[in-house]
Amino acid sequence: MKIAVLFPGIGYTCDRSLLYYAGKLAASLDYEVVRVPYGGFPDGVKGNAEKMHQAFLLALEQAECLLSSIVWSAYDEIVFIGKSVGTVVAGAYAEKYQVPVRLVLLTPVMETFDYIRRPAIAFHGTADPWARTEDVIRKCEGSIPLYLTEGANHSLETGNVEKDIGTLLETMKKIKEYITAAEQTKHI
Repeated sequence: MKIAVLFPGIGYTCDRSLLYYAGKLAASLDYEVVRVPYGGFPDGVKGNAEKMHQAFLLALEQAECLLSSIVWSAYDEIVFIGKSVGTVVAGAYAEKYQVPVRLVLLTPVMETFDYIRRPAIAFHGTADPWARTEDVIRKCEGSIPLYLTEGANHSLETGNVEKDIGTLLETMKKIKEYITAAEQTKHI
């Protein structure tokens, strides 16, 4: 059995393109897809470390409640797909509960890297105001494959619709490669 859990961002729900299509992709690969629809975040999180930490704790608490009935040992393959603060929650949850997971980090914030102790892949836009590109590169270097989108924001969008659709397609291809390659090596 296989399961993929979607951890959204603050205002970037599972219905938005990156998570919506990541969920559809996982389902097409026979993963049970679980969405973690947390919310109730404080206003003014961006640039405020205290509010970011509050948002993280709130999201983690909600994720723990929403995922409490899942028996992780029943699954052969587990993938957590996080977006923004969801990348922090996914990593922290995996650490706290020792879930043998592979992580997909969609526009991770810097706090994410405090919790990454499992295999991961990351996607970042070079115009992302939530995390400096140089810092993300430094944190990923040597251990986490990182895919950069030039001029893209925190949603991996540039404002050019055709380019953004192309980025979405390439991102989904890389996620599929990551998920299926890991499955194949596990069965050799």
